[in-house]
Amino acid sequence: MIRTLGRYFFRRYMMTAFWFFVGVMSLVFLIDFTESSGRFGSLPGASVTGTLLLTALRLPLIIQQTVPFIGLFVGMTTLIALNRKSELVVARAAGISAWQFMMPFLFGAFLIGLATTLLINPLAAYGQSKALSLEAEWREGSNRTSTVSVPWLRQISGDTDVAMGARTVLEGGTQLVDAVLIHFDSEGRIALRQDARTANLKDGYWLLNDVLETRPGEIQKRLATAQVATNLQKDFIQERLAQPETVAFYDLFQKIRVARSFGVPTQALETQFHSLLSMPFLLVAMTLIAATVSIKFSRFNQSRSVILGGIVSGFVLYVATVLVKAFGSSGVMPPYVATWVPVVVAMALGATILLHKEDG
Repeated sequence: MIRTLGRYFFRRYMMTAFWFFVGVMSLVFLIDFTESSGRFGSLPGASVTGTLLLTALRLPLIIQQTVPFIGLFVGMTTLIALNRKSELVVARAAGISAWQFMMPFLFGAFLIGLATTLLINPLAAYGQSKALSLEAEWREGSNRTSTVSVPWLRQISGDTDVAMGARTVLEGGTQLVDAVLIHFDSEGRIALRQDARTANLKDGYWLLNDVLETRPGEIQKRLATAQVATNLQKDFIQERLAQPETVAFYDLFQKIRVARSFGVPTQALETQFHSLLSMPFLLVAMTLIAATVSIKFSRFNQSRSVILGGIVSGFVLYVATVLVKAFGSSGVMPPYVATWVPVVVAMALGATILLHKEDG
């Protein structure tokens, strides 16, 4: 009987999750398409078809970020629906404890988290990199200029001291779009600024295209191409400028290992790796939180204050994980601590509340 009931509850949970994903994906697609149309509609290379493609490429990354909330609402919706039909009451009357009929929901949440890590994340990484490339192509055809307020890379070789920034980083860091290069003299003063449409890393130099050069006290000059010597290697640049969102879960461990060999900080990559590892357990924690406010029997409707408390609790957990993840990425705390502690604490609190309600 327990096995049959478990399959029934699991099927109900997964069907609810399926329709939630369909609804959230549709809503996110419409909102992002509207926002992208406003941002890129005036660019020469943009089109309705291209904007639809860009939105579709960005969709997996946005869905990945909403999965914890989907897990919370799926758990609450399924349990409340079963309560309203007295199915949980019948299960209790048959001698099945809350821990037994909760197992299918916890198992389903774990599977959704596992699918997020192993399937949605690689799609999100691929889509994000392609979306950045497509956006860069559209911007290349426009006359818009961009400024970079904070340089993210500095190269010093001999008498050359150059700070570099860019709006978009492509090809693992070897291609910069809307790049800004600021040259300093031996006394640390700005000697030259170069604004380039693109900057491509070649063997021993950066090749700049469509360059606007500005020197103090001189008239600006427009050049078709220019070269800036560099001692940076391609492998080092790729590891130095790797964006965690564009690296698939399967490649993160290798990226971290190679980055360490170059002496490049790996906190952001490690935090992303542990965050994806903990995703199934985060979904389990969200389901436990949903259970604490949904398994109490109510024939007609659940208490609004109780449901609101569950939503607020899930929101607080999500904010805490994002905030602590930022601490891990910046090196304030170890990445594994930043990602696992909120999840473990949430699971422990959810289990404790359920134990108090069910077993006294």
